Amino acid sequence: MTEAVDRQSGRARTATGSSRTGGGDRGRPAGLGVVGWARWFWRTLTSMRTALILLFLFALASVPGSIWPQRGVSDAKVAQYFADDPALAGWLDRFWLFDVFQAPWFAAIYLLLFVSLIGCVLPRTAVHLRELRKKPPPAPRNLSRLPHHASFSSRLTADEVAGRLRARRFRVTTGPGWVAAEKGYLRESGNLLFHVALLGLLVAVGAGALYGYRGNVLVVEGEGFANTVAAYDRYMPGQQVSAESLEPFSFTVEDFQATYIAKGEKAGQALDYAARLRVEDAPGAAGREHLLKVNEPLDVNGTLSYLIDHGYAPTFKITDGKGQVAFEGPVACLVAQPATFTSECVIKVPDARPEQLGLLVAFLPTTVPMGSEWVSIFPGAANPTAQVYGAFAGDLGLRSGRPQSVYELDPASLKKMKPLLMKADPLRVGARLALPGGAGSVEFTGVREWIALQITYDPGRMPALVSAVLAVAGLVLTLTVRRRRVWVRVHDASPGGEGGTDGGGPYRVEVGGLTRTEGGDFGEEFAEIVSSLDTASPAQASPDTAATNTGVPDGEPSGARPSDGESSDGESPDEESPAGRPAGGKSPVREPADEEPPDAGRPDRGRPDQGPSNPGVQDAR
Repeated sequence: MTEAVDRQSGRARTATGSSRTGGGDRGRPAGLGVVGWARWFWRTLTSMRTALILLFLFALASVPGSIWPQRGVSDAKVAQYFADDPALAGWLDRFWLFDVFQAPWFAAIYLLLFVSLIGCVLPRTAVHLRELRKKPPPAPRNLSRLPHHASFSSRLTADEVAGRLRARRFRVTTGPGWVAAEKGYLRESGNLLFHVALLGLLVAVGAGALYGYRGNVLVVEGEGFANTVAAYDRYMPGQQVSAESLEPFSFTVEDFQATYIAKGEKAGQALDYAARLRVEDAPGAAGREHLLKVNEPLDVNGTLSYLIDHGYAPTFKITDGKGQVAFEGPVACLVAQPATFTSECVIKVPDARPEQLGLLVAFLPTTVPMGSEWVSIFPGAANPTAQVYGAFAGDLGLRSGRPQSVYELDPASLKKMKPLLMKADPLRVGARLALPGGAGSVEFTGVREWIALQITYDPGRMPALVSAVLAVAGLVLTLTVRRRRVWVRVHDASPGGEGGTDGGGPYRVEVGGLTRTEGGDFGEEFAEIVSSLDTASPAQASPDTAATNTGVPDGEPSGARPSDGESSDGESPDEESPAGRPAGGKSPVREPADEEPPDAGRPDRGRPDQGPSNPGVQDAR
């Protein structure tokens, strides 16, 4: 001992002397090194605390996407932001706040969360697989210490007890005079299934964002659509999508029918929408008929076309001041009053001569006079009219280079145009309105309807659905299944005997049970188990509910305390006082020490020579 102290003192003096004389850093403690820091980083990243922090950051990082307009969704608003305040918009753009979901910092949070979940799930899966291969631990000697306990006399042998417990779907192992059974492994399986399903959901969403696309298009009756980038009104591709990735199908809208309630309190309420399409799945392929309805999309090799909106597209014939037909065809109108489908239309005629024309038109599906005004009283086209309430001549500003909406006249250009007519009488189908000053004429020639479609391709759609179903199933298993254990000892009625395997009797049968998870009531199931075992004399069965220590968490025997000699499973061999019985005055039936191996696993409980332990200790298994 003295020599060791001297050696330590010598090393201390040597290190001190080295530091004083500048002898280098040999006296300093060694650092973690690259491997040590890598292990620390991995353990920190895969901890539950880090996963929760990353999940919170993921939700927080999504907030700017709903505050500022995003490119690909609201390009016009982004452009307006730059026009209103270029300096602020420039700083916001530097931090990717107009492209939040494509920002590097958002991708970093997403990937770290993904890796953290993988690091949490994989080790737990390995532990659970090892747990599934384990046999239930041997029965403890003193079953009366368990939270649930019963004893009765019976002629059951240990093998018969094992058979009855197997019939109740318990995993069973036996020994000389004892039976151990366990069930409820699906709880942890459900927990792991839930987390794996979350990972699958993240993968499916990521795959859809990278390899999927979405677009909107408006198609008028009698016109067609080909699935090309140029045909979309709005197109939002994934990062890995090119123009060649689109499915080469096309269709023509042959007819659209909207059905409404005609009478009663619910008059005007829509009953059904249906569009009849003529579809070609590939160039040159034979056409086929398809009836497109709400929530019944057109499916062409995984590309889905949904019906999302509809409206009216009245047809006009515009003749300019030189007698030439400058415009002829349908004009898609936006619905201004959904109850009656009163719509507003804008007609731009850039080819009119001598001056360009701009017209504002109101479309009334079912027109009736109301005083000096004209209104629509029903969404169906029972008495359609078109009312020109604004006609202007001049430069429409289409050559200025600034983008314009087809559903409105540019306000800046409108201020420079000459008003020709304000609020004329409604035109019925076939009627013609002459514009003042020899500017031309407007003829209302008919009524069509338009439909709005959302066309999507999402390769992660079905995987996301499967993952969501599995996540719900895993959550149900986690919340409903409990891990529980049951032990049975069959004692010979003779003093000091523990038989129960030779077919004789009667025997004293002890049953003990506990749950390893909190929540639920195991008492009722335990009573059913005891009743199924005590079929010979059910009157003698006496579940010892009074022996349950309610201060002990569910899943731990009363008086449990891990001892110095307990195994990795939280189980320790029995120890007895010198008097040959446990401390506390109890005198259970003595059993030979060689009935079970000295390292046999048992539920957590203290040594018999100790008093009640900390009730907060959990069962280590």
